[in-house]
Amino acid sequence: MSILTIALNSTVILVAALIITRIAGLRTFAKMSSIDFATTIAIGSVIASTILSSKTSVLEGIVALVSIVVIQLGSASLLKKSNLLNKLLTNQPLLLMKDGEILHENLDRSGVSESDLMAKLREANALKFENVKAVVFETTGDISVLHDSDDESLDNRLLLGVEDID
Repeated sequence: MSILTIALNSTVILVAALIITRIAGLRTFAKMSSIDFATTIAIGSVIASTILSSKTSVLEGIVALVSIVVIQLGSASLLKKSNLLNKLLTNQPLLLMKDGEILHENLDRSGVSESDLMAKLREANALKFENVKAVVFETTGDISVLHDSDDESLDNRLLLGVEDID
């Protein structure tokens, strides 16, 4: 495969990806669920294969991109409409810390180490354990830290759908 072919394939597949993303909407690269995350990885893989492999044509790459995005949008629509499918196919967020207390059983269940938790607390500029209202291991693998410097209590609506197993 020549350098010129690689440059041309790169341009065409990236323009196609931008057009598909523009048509499909912002959800295409959102990391809101495990399906979204898998979609992002698959899109990257298709783009790389199309650019670097002489076995994958640009047309095949575009068809693959469209297929992946259609599957993502369709599954997002189904998950939105069906609580049963949502429970079966997506992970629930998990509470790792509540009201300044580490939930060790949930840390073990999630595979998150205490040192990983401390790193996320530092990253979120949490200064005291007692100011940490909640730490949530999100369905995307992100860790959200809810903290405050005063004695305001946590609005429990922020923890809607979060498992509190411990």
